[in-house]
Amino acid sequence: MSDLTKYTVGWICAITTEYTAAKQFLDETHDNPEALSAHDHNAHTLGKIGKHNVVIAVLPDGEYGLSSAARVAESMLHSFPNVRIGLMVGIGGGAPSSKHDIRLGDVVVSSPRDGKGGVFQYDFGKTIQGRAFRPTGFLNQPPLPLRAAVSDLKSHYESEGHLFEEKINDILKKKPRLRKGYKRPSPESDRLYQSTFTHKVDEESCAANCGDDPLNLVQRQERTEDEDNPMIHYGLIASANNLMKDASIRDKLAAEMDVLCFEMEAAGLMNHFPCLVIRGICDYADSHKNKEWQGYAAMTAASYAQDLLRRLPRSRVEGERKIVDILSDVDASISKAGLSIATMSSRMMRKEDIETLDWLTKIDYGPLHSDYLKRRQPETGKWLLESTEYQDWRNTDKKTLFCPGIPGAGKTILASIVIEDLTAQCLTDHTDGLAYVYFNFQRKDEQKAEDLLASILKQLAQSQSSLPQSVKSLYKHHETRRTRPSLDELSICIQSMTATYTRVFLVIDALDECQKSDDCRYVFLSRLFDLQRKGHFKILATSRHIPEISERFIGDRVEVRAHASDVKKYLDGRILRAGSELLVMHKEEIIKRITESVDGMFVGSWIFSATGKKTDLCTRFLLAQLHFDSIKKKMTLKQVKNSLSGIRTGVEAYTHAYDDAMDRIKQQGVDASKLAMDVLQWITGAKRQLRTQELQHALAVEHGKPELDEEDIPLVKDMASVCAGLVTIDEESGIIRLVHFTTQDYFEKKQNSYFPKMEPKLAMTCITYLSFCVPASNSLRTMELFRLDLKLGQSHPFYEYAASYWLLHARETEAETNEFTLYFLENEAKISVLANGRSFRFRPGRRRPFSRHRNRYLTSGEYVPSQVTSLYRAACYGMEEAARSLIEFHESLDAKNSDGRTPLSWSAQNGYESIVEQLVEMRVDL
Repeated sequence: MSDLTKYTVGWICAITTEYTAAKQFLDETHDNPEALSAHDHNAHTLGKIGKHNVVIAVLPDGEYGLSSAARVAESMLHSFPNVRIGLMVGIGGGAPSSKHDIRLGDVVVSSPRDGKGGVFQYDFGKTIQGRAFRPTGFLNQPPLPLRAAVSDLKSHYESEGHLFEEKINDILKKKPRLRKGYKRPSPESDRLYQSTFTHKVDEESCAANCGDDPLNLVQRQERTEDEDNPMIHYGLIASANNLMKDASIRDKLAAEMDVLCFEMEAAGLMNHFPCLVIRGICDYADSHKNKEWQGYAAMTAASYAQDLLRRLPRSRVEGERKIVDILSDVDASISKAGLSIATMSSRMMRKEDIETLDWLTKIDYGPLHSDYLKRRQPETGKWLLESTEYQDWRNTDKKTLFCPGIPGAGKTILASIVIEDLTAQCLTDHTDGLAYVYFNFQRKDEQKAEDLLASILKQLAQSQSSLPQSVKSLYKHHETRRTRPSLDELSICIQSMTATYTRVFLVIDALDECQKSDDCRYVFLSRLFDLQRKGHFKILATSRHIPEISERFIGDRVEVRAHASDVKKYLDGRILRAGSELLVMHKEEIIKRITESVDGMFVGSWIFSATGKKTDLCTRFLLAQLHFDSIKKKMTLKQVKNSLSGIRTGVEAYTHAYDDAMDRIKQQGVDASKLAMDVLQWITGAKRQLRTQELQHALAVEHGKPELDEEDIPLVKDMASVCAGLVTIDEESGIIRLVHFTTQDYFEKKQNSYFPKMEPKLAMTCITYLSFCVPASNSLRTMELFRLDLKLGQSHPFYEYAASYWLLHARETEAETNEFTLYFLENEAKISVLANGRSFRFRPGRRRPFSRHRNRYLTSGEYVPSQVTSLYRAACYGMEEAARSLIEFHESLDAKNSDGRTPLSWSAQNGYESIVEQLVEMRVDL
């Protein structure tokens, strides 16, 4: 076919391997054209797939990256002006995660998310707390016909599967010369190494250099016959001019942006050459890159592209505009892409810089912020952003704005709205800095003044184009000494950082939930106000009405309140999403009654702002939510009216709303009610917040059983739905928690009624779970103990919590029951293995193999050496009943640990007189 205007599909490859693979999947091949444009320097192959005439072009040999891809597209259009859609087909680096089981040979297809394109150029992004490598904008979506074909093919694969392997094998039979470079490698060569384990010598293969030590590998189950292999994944592809070879940055982008694949060409095309990006996974975008899987990965990507074109109607392609007609600014794209090479090294922090920031603190409020934003009802909260007080604070140097409100007023959602507004400002003006803190009563382990200042420093530092020297110096000073920076050092470093910004915005949410112990709240605020006096800090804080907090803030304040219009918008959205025709029919009446009930609570209640203006006290989103939850499953109008008429107002409104929710839980039926009570008991009593998978396993534990029965694991959606709106799941972090701190207060006050003997039950659940996975053997060597502990943390979701907190639950049980003590004795051998294994893993001064910057200790903050017995641990933690029983039966009462300490010396040091007396009576050595 010599008529070049007949070709409507442009297929672009980056390297010869991709070009070779692509040509094998043409249904028919056409002769090469004799006359091409003088401006076309590409190598081409012409042919047909399905009903489409296709031109395949490859980048010039030795050229890679965004600008090269743009040039080959431009050259193609000089010779083939009728091309209307494009495909970018080839290989890329995968980003496997807990959400996406990506393996070598799999295919990733660029797929838009939330109305945004499926490709972004991450070297143009700016690093912001919780939004690392955030792009300035997603690139254009693929053409609509291609997106429709992707959906159609996806549905076909789900029911029928694909024939990649069969098609590739047929090609290799016909062309045996391709077998060496394009057949599927052995499964053993598909190694996913831990992100902290790097390739040491570039010249050697991973098999020779890195080996198959399970400690260095991520363990993955074999795919079943019911699963596609290779598998097709749909999602975000990250594109840049530089090859991604850093697993830590890979994991960061995968977690924060849900990136599935990394490559080097697509971003140069997407805004000017409408195309779909298809990538076969040939490596894991880390230092262990090799070419063994490149040929096969190129074949799987090309096989997918062939299937796609065969399902794409010719009429839809011909209905698209010619690309040449919309290609008006490719030159600008090329220029911009070229500039990215120079900015890449400064914008993307090196692995060492990221590790230094992680050394400062592991606290990350980003996922929490994202979750709060998702809960915002559209168009709500504008009253605050448009208020005179907020605008004045935003535009005036060293300004403070205090935003108090009563429980459930929506302070946290408003704080997230403010943070998002300021984030947009910082993206526009890089001379502005932003940091924020979300306090939470359930995350007290993060509430130390040093950690909070370190978090602010980290956020401001990672927004810089390169890591500031002051932070590097701070790290260098302490890393060799294994020490932590002081408050003074952190303050000086933050002050130095603020000098690099024109303005620094600091948002603090829920100051009332910051603990008072150790004077954390007082010290934190004092340091912030001192920094404000010396620099360009602008502070906005939210809190309940607590005098000792309010009196610290001098200046403007805005009462946080849920406007009646906001409550109505919230309820309107809930009714529409509920899917109940009954509620929709009576929407106006429902909204009116609930809005009046929350408004009616505040008749005659007033507060005075700093300006002296009298304003009405805030309404409550939380109560509106609870009231709506009480009617959303009603089946008749009378039931709805009865429920609405029972709504209480006044100071007991919350208690009555929670009582009503608990009544609904009890009426669900035995199984649903029990699941709800178990969920609420764990969330209320847990020593830290739990992720959904952790809680699933905890709920599946049956005391007295030898192993966990996975058929007892409840579904996440059931765990939430049975709790009558009292729990919520943070989608970003996977944490399941109570809907509000007033809910925690409610259950703590009524613990004896709802959760009698809570601590013994939680303690025994932890011990039972540990007994499922910890071998009863004291013959394991030190390294074996470490490997066992590491492996269990990966394979058993509840292990980390159970191993870290069983003793804390156990200490609180002894005053109530001796049941745990007996259970403790029955599992003593396993507990000793656990103790020795974890103490080795967390010993201070010993660098962890998987990170040289994480110096973790046991939850209590105490150092527990290795070679410890159960009696030793009972003595360490003051467990009198357990110690008494162990003393009666234990053979080694004066056994020494690795530090030469005995149970008697440790209990004496901690002042546990009862245990000391028991041991002295047994005449043990100190």
